[in-house]
Amino acid sequence: MSEPAYAVEERRRILIAGIGNIFFGDDGFGVEVAQRLLARRFPVNVEVVDFGIRGVDLAYTLLEGYDELILVDAVPRGGTPGTLYLIEPEQLSAPQSAIGESFLDAHSMDPLKVLAFARTIGARPIHTLLVGCEPATLNNDDDELVVGLSEVVQSMIPAAIEMIDQLIARLSIASDLSLPLKEVHYGHYPS
Repeated sequence: MSEPAYAVEERRRILIAGIGNIFFGDDGFGVEVAQRLLARRFPVNVEVVDFGIRGVDLAYTLLEGYDELILVDAVPRGGTPGTLYLIEPEQLSAPQSAIGESFLDAHSMDPLKVLAFARTIGARPIHTLLVGCEPATLNNDDDELVVGLSEVVQSMIPAAIEMIDQLIARLSIASDLSLPLKEVHYGHYPS
């Protein structure tokens, strides 16, 4: 399979951030997608980082002047497990009292709190998209760890990567920033 071609014009800097906890079952979706993307080559304007649960690292990375942020994460929204979502959050803000709390939990990361914290340390607002997958299994019980993705979520990784490739192509060119969506649901693809 050939790598997608990207236009060579003025390019916007894009950060693709895989987030999640690999010990909580499908919460590791963003991490697994990031690991697959890291094995590929991208144009110089695109950076892929597996942040896992390192919210502080993500917040400080946002100080580096990116134009676009694509978060990749498990997103429990009550849909069919394996459903992919493309979400463009309207206003990303968290209560000031919750900003510090997001870094007290060493087992998870709340992207909205991280983005709010990033603004408090000087990061400028950034256009953000969330590529998410409806989990089948999430374990938030510290007594029992669940390592690995469910079969249905694992099967959606190629579709998520295809979605990210399309977003990179649309977002890379400064003159093509029209994203007429607020939220798009991509149904589960049967195996």
